[in-house]
Amino acid sequence: MNRFAAVLGLTAALTAASQASAVTLTFACDSVGQGYNECKKGADAWAKKTGNTVKLIQVPKETDQRLALYQQQLGAKASDVDVYMIDVVWPGLVGQHLLDLNKYVPAAEVKQHFPAIVQNNTIGGKLVGMPFFTDAGVLYYRTDLMKKYGYNAPPKTWNELATMAQKIQAGERKTNAKFVGFVFQGKNYEGLTCDALEWISSFGGGTIVDNSGKITINNPKAVQALQAIQALIGTASPAAVTTYGEEEARNVWQAGNAAFMRNWPYAYAAGQAKGSPIAGKIGVAALPAGPGGKPAATLGGWQLAVNAYSKNPKEAASLVQYLTGKEEQKRRAIEGSYNPTIAALYKDQQVLKAVPFFGSLYDVFINAVARPATVTGSKYNQVSDAFSTAVYGVLTKKSAPGPALKTLEGQLTRIKGRGW
Repeated sequence: MNRFAAVLGLTAALTAASQASAVTLTFACDSVGQGYNECKKGADAWAKKTGNTVKLIQVPKETDQRLALYQQQLGAKASDVDVYMIDVVWPGLVGQHLLDLNKYVPAAEVKQHFPAIVQNNTIGGKLVGMPFFTDAGVLYYRTDLMKKYGYNAPPKTWNELATMAQKIQAGERKTNAKFVGFVFQGKNYEGLTCDALEWISSFGGGTIVDNSGKITINNPKAVQALQAIQALIGTASPAAVTTYGEEEARNVWQAGNAAFMRNWPYAYAAGQAKGSPIAGKIGVAALPAGPGGKPAATLGGWQLAVNAYSKNPKEAASLVQYLTGKEEQKRRAIEGSYNPTIAALYKDQQVLKAVPFFGSLYDVFINAVARPATVTGSKYNQVSDAFSTAVYGVLTKKSAPGPALKTLEGQLTRIKGRGW
């Protein structure tokens, strides 16, 4: 055999060996907005770099449904999914089924991320999730319509928002019967918990349950907040808003049929995309405040976690390390307006050029209000469900804010009695 043939044979053997050792990972990532496509871009880049394959699976858009599915899979110790994208409030609920990433990701890389999120993802000393992107609720507004109707700044209070939204709505409906003033997440699910926490906190009404575990929701400022938002339904906001999740609200907004929207930062890149009716007409600001209160944004965000029952834990951890790294977080920030969890990227000029409000609203993101997931532990889901159901009853005008919060207080007391 000549030397050339030998080299070809060796190359073929090495390629075969490489293919034999390659693995296929299953990744349950995102389905909201551009989430699936952005996850695929990152996963494909890692696969190309390592010679492995990543199969993405479609997941429910609603976080409640996603969690129920994941709990079922993990509870059965199934190895079908290697990597999960998990909500910021889930580590305490599913952490026992997740791999300790401290054993796979260098400490220096972990330290690049916001310490509070790393701490949130650390359960009993185990790092059960690497920060992927953080989130906080923001107010979107149409810059062209603000100018058209004589406004030079976004609303600072909920009363201002109501006034401005109704004025713009009345004017625009002369030529567009579908136009509405303000859309948000009003459906009965975790998204409503996030929105309602912002309303109540911005009025000075607390955070449902305080850090000591005391139930604080039944107070006059919380009642006042729900009264203000209830008054928006049928005036500045359509009755149908009580059926909206993130995507339903975004679809109305992005079609050019709303003056204001409450949503997460991901909606910015989607709205600015080529072909969007509102591209170049989008402003982003902190959410309004109640009388004597200050703006509040609920802390959201997602982590990447490895299934403890995965048959390929080393490769799964490598995928997580790549996707949560600085290079990929920068790409996702620029292309999808996903908030990085690495502080240095908020000073990156390419990121700030693509998403200017990452700089102006940095304090909003850093000081976001956490849901009471840590203090309520395994009972958080019950707490959140009781809260969103009570608020939903107010939005649909089946109950008044005062009685609704008193009943909720009783429900939470019973949940607490079973231990949190």
